[in-house]
Amino acid sequence: MGKGFYLTLMLGPGVPVPASQSMLDALQSVQVTVASGRRSGFSLTFSLSNNSPLHTLFLLGGGATIPIFRVVIIVTVNGNSDVLMDGVVLNTRVAPGNDPGHSTLTVMGEDLSAVMDLLDLDGLPYPAMPAEAAVALILIKYAFLGVLPLVIPSILIDVPIPVNRIPQQQGTDFKYVKHLADRVGYVFYIEPGPKPMMNIAYWGPEIRVGVPQKALNINMDAHTNVEQLSFTYNGDNATLPVVVVQNQETRAPIPIPIPPITPLSPPLGLVPPIPKRISMISGTAGLNPIQAVMIGLAKAAKTADVVDGQGTINVVRYGRPLKARQLVGVRGAGTAFDGLYYVKSVTHNIKRGEYKQSFNLVRNALVSNTPRVPA
Repeated sequence: MGKGFYLTLMLGPGVPVPASQSMLDALQSVQVTVASGRRSGFSLTFSLSNNSPLHTLFLLGGGATIPIFRVVIIVTVNGNSDVLMDGVVLNTRVAPGNDPGHSTLTVMGEDLSAVMDLLDLDGLPYPAMPAEAAVALILIKYAFLGVLPLVIPSILIDVPIPVNRIPQQQGTDFKYVKHLADRVGYVFYIEPGPKPMMNIAYWGPEIRVGVPQKALNINMDAHTNVEQLSFTYNGDNATLPVVVVQNQETRAPIPIPIPPITPLSPPLGLVPPIPKRISMISGTAGLNPIQAVMIGLAKAAKTADVVDGQGTINVVRYGRPLKARQLVGVRGAGTAFDGLYYVKSVTHNIKRGEYKQSFNLVRNALVSNTPRVPA
């Protein structure tokens, strides 16, 4: 579709196959959004004649849950391939085109976690199983879609004794797995790759450490690889979460303030904000102190993000797609804003001959705490 990158599109009911040339010719644009804290989504826009059989194909795919109409989007930049999306079609929209006899067909969907939200399985028992085992058992059902579970055990492993309590599922698989993650301050999402039709279902803590991606450079002349980048400092939003637990003997409430810094979410700057508000976290009175603190730490990490960056890049110039849920370095933005950031979300916008990304960066402090970032 353009020098320096090309797009591979696979689709079909159940097992996707490479799209035909006529379908690729009709493809006008692709958009994929990946964000921390919510499902990934995609949209495909086609320009078709009103008599095209593709109308019927996509309308049936978007209106039926069985068979699953699956879409895999792969992009290759400078010889390196990345799976941007492995998902299912949820709905379609048809609008009149710019010329008579043609219309615009937009196909929209979400990642494979949408399949986990189709059936309500209220009351399904999981006897003598900690949350980790229940999550693994639920996820293994989706192995036929290429979903591989990556379950990180919690320090709050609790094996219920069947004669006392048998945990039962509430709602769909997706809602129950998310509920179990929220109970211990974890996150859950499905990430496509590393190969087509392979997916990693991650259930564990949100990790803000690791090897940073290639730096985003601004105001650096020939080394500039960012089209636009701006930052906002929201120091007034800094909040100190407080969880309240009960003394088991006296039933007296015990407030526990939660710091926003954890080993998995360390400070990314030298000057963290001073919290100006206190936020009481509800629903922790019946938990033991460790459980309450774990939930509080997860919420504290989210409220600590006081630096927000918004920008766009030309992916071919940058050299690779920027990935969400990872770290990235920033150079040339000034003393206060240079350094490492957590990539909260990215949106891929692909058109014929053009591949751009918009992104959202967050950080929990000002002034870089690293002398240099990977170029």
